[in-house]
Amino acid sequence: MTILYKNNIEFKISPNEHPYLNGAWSPCREEVDAVDMEVIGEIPKDISGIYVRNTENPVRDAIGIYHPFDGDGMIHAMSFHNGQAKYSNRLVQTKGLKAEQEAGHALWTGIAGNPAKSEREGWGARGRMKDSSSTDVVVHGGNILSTFYMCGDGYILDPETLETTGTADWVPEGGISAHPKVDLATGDLLFFNYGKEAPYMHYGVVGADQKLKHYIPIELPGARLPHDMAFTQNYSILVDLPLFWNPDLLKKGIHANQYYPDLPTRFAIVPRFGNPSEIRWFEAAPTYVLHWMNAWEEGNEIVLDGYFQDDPDPAPLDVPGLDKKFGKLLANIDEHSFKPKLHRWRFNLDTGKTTEERLDDRILEFGSFNQNYAGIKSRYLYSTTTKPGWFLFNGLVKHDMETGDSDAYMLEDGRYASESPFVPRINAKSEDDGYLISFIIDTVNDRSECILVDAQNVSAGPVCRIILPHRISSGTHATWANRDELVTV
Repeated sequence: MTILYKNNIEFKISPNEHPYLNGAWSPCREEVDAVDMEVIGEIPKDISGIYVRNTENPVRDAIGIYHPFDGDGMIHAMSFHNGQAKYSNRLVQTKGLKAEQEAGHALWTGIAGNPAKSEREGWGARGRMKDSSSTDVVVHGGNILSTFYMCGDGYILDPETLETTGTADWVPEGGISAHPKVDLATGDLLFFNYGKEAPYMHYGVVGADQKLKHYIPIELPGARLPHDMAFTQNYSILVDLPLFWNPDLLKKGIHANQYYPDLPTRFAIVPRFGNPSEIRWFEAAPTYVLHWMNAWEEGNEIVLDGYFQDDPDPAPLDVPGLDKKFGKLLANIDEHSFKPKLHRWRFNLDTGKTTEERLDDRILEFGSFNQNYAGIKSRYLYSTTTKPGWFLFNGLVKHDMETGDSDAYMLEDGRYASESPFVPRINAKSEDDGYLISFIIDTVNDRSECILVDAQNVSAGPVCRIILPHRISSGTHATWANRDELVTV
């Protein structure tokens, strides 16, 4: 292994018992570039591009209870070309991180904290939070775009060096939520934001030239907490979900999530460049959905797949030996508590009616699909499974939506995956002609690796394992971009 660059970061995190600051969630404490890494198997020569994962990687002790979604963004990337691989990782140099480095301590509370205890004004839909840019990551206009779940600036990183080059200048005053969507067919990036002031949500489109092309309000009854959106060739889909801050407590400055099972899930379907008057609202069974998958137009219907939660407000987990103060936090990020299931919604544009069906009864989430099929009908979807009681991915499942068949690869105990996007082979012959790619955290051997799994034979496991120069922290989202997507428009 050859280390081309190494930077030890000054961390100020005290020894603690927090379950998401230890084990697979232990922060990575250095930035490196590495080539000539140990390879088990053979790196495929039929892929060329970059795999990028965002991780929550705190640098300072938290103010109050730390929530794993508060950590500072750290981007990990594996670049592939001609059977060779290069690994790099860098902290996202956000305004908040720089301010805390200068101050020498945390300045903002996180999701589990009281905003009044933040020392400064901040960012986000809630306010007085740090935009840590640690939630989501996409590639658009030739660059990496890192985003924060509670809305923020949107940080741009160079895909070769991973250096933070600034913030996206098209981001509106309300910020940008995690989960902007890139349409590879047009080059458009579709996004939304949300907040505590009317109209409570906005939707926009950015062109491949990084110019804001469209931006409209999506009027909601009050402050909401959407997390994702979807699109078809002609429409964008936004949501109003019945889990949001209690309005009465919000008037007192208390941000307490509450589930309202008597309210429906509502979907706003709008032409991609439509006006507010063109929004069509559809209602469905109450739930909360973290992540949507593909959507497409089928005759007079729009079809949408996602992960329906059977229990959006789960009871606190009681973990022996762990302080009960962590109970609700643990339950809210434990899939076996909130029980997400693969689900399909159909919206009839003629009748205005919604129909729904369950596609899989297993607990599944954090899925991916071939992005060349985004917005058009697709056959295959890939989900992750999780370790009960933990936000740790322990398996990959391939779904064949035509036959109903599935194929799964389960990791050994102590090995945990990342969100695992689909990587198409060069000159692919079919929708599933490619690989699933994932960073693995191996807590048994105290190391990390990057694996590639043949998407046409998932249960066979990795065809290639690349040993990383250090162990990375767990996190949330990841993406793949082909090399031709890394050319600046």
